[in-house]
Amino acid sequence: MTLKYKRILVAIDGSKEADWAFKKSIEISKRNAAALNLIYVVDTRSYSAMTKSVPDPEDRIFDHGKELLNNYKQDALAAGISSVHVYVVPGSPDKVISRDYAKRLDIDLIVCGAQGLNAIEQYILGSVSQHIVSSSPCDVLVVRREQKTEE
Repeated sequence: MTLKYKRILVAIDGSKEADWAFKKSIEISKRNAAALNLIYVVDTRSYSAMTKSVPDPEDRIFDHGKELLNNYKQDALAAGISSVHVYVVPGSPDKVISRDYAKRLDIDLIVCGAQGLNAIEQYILGSVSQHIVSSSPCDVLVVRREQKTEE
């Protein structure tokens, strides 16, 4: 068992909590010289139920995620992270992050925000971070709020 992380996966959804998770992952990546993988999952469960198909990655519903991750990638590169990869994919966020991409990319740390959904969505769907913690094959860091920086 190694005490250093080599491949970090950061779940991004556009929330303030995900932004804090991203900022924390930058520092962890620097300390460990780890590759940073950013993922934005377009929740297509209701889309697929209505259209009976999975959206094409070129559909407009992916545009927000692509723009968001491109901005985060630029921030990571500017912070000195040399290996940054982005993934904008369809599916159920909890399954795609914790099962599919964590295994596919051989991730050893997932970083996510504590809550990206509003209260009603969380009640109906459950907490994505809770699902990630319970089903991930690797360590998970759930960032609750902005951390005060030491200067």
